[in-house]
Amino acid sequence: MNTLSKTYDPKSVEAPTYKKWEKSGYFNPDKLPNVKKRKPYSIAMPPPNVTGELHIGHALDLTTQDILIRWKRMSGFAALWTPGTDHAGIATQILVERALRENGISRHEIGRKKFLEHVWQWKERYGERIVEQVRRIGASCDWSREHFTMDPTLTAAVQKAFMTLYDDGLIYRGERVIHWCPDEHLRP
Repeated sequence: MNTLSKTYDPKSVEAPTYKKWEKSGYFNPDKLPNVKKRKPYSIAMPPPNVTGELHIGHALDLTTQDILIRWKRMSGFAALWTPGTDHAGIATQILVERALRENGISRHEIGRKKFLEHVWQWKERYGERIVEQVRRIGASCDWSREHFTMDPTLTAAVQKAFMTLYDDGLIYRGERVIHWCPDEHLRP
């Protein structure tokens, strides 16, 4: 006879269950029966930054999106939740510069190309941690469609969109004084 444990061990239940869901394709609307007859519904995850770890605000936002996408799935929609992570330009730059400073290095000394190498190393180290945390909370994203904001295809699309807006006179580039800096070490 099986008996329940006195304490709940989430590792023994949640990780295997999530892997089973992911492997089965439950989160991919293309695998639904009669998908062509279903109304589409999608959410593009506002991507969490690759700055280290999720916080309670991320958890609240992700939970709200997960509730909506699961409700739409249960309502018969071809529901897609597209995941991704964001490079968080300024925030990531501050963290990478802080790490470099701890080793006595300045981004100005190493130049742009070398600095970008450090940023990509940071993304490799912390980006996967963020994705793993999103998976751990049970987010029902279609991970086959995961993107990072600095992926070449996304970068090209953003550049094309901005150039089109610029060429149509809808945005412009101008000089202005900025009196804000996110890092106290960079302020004059």
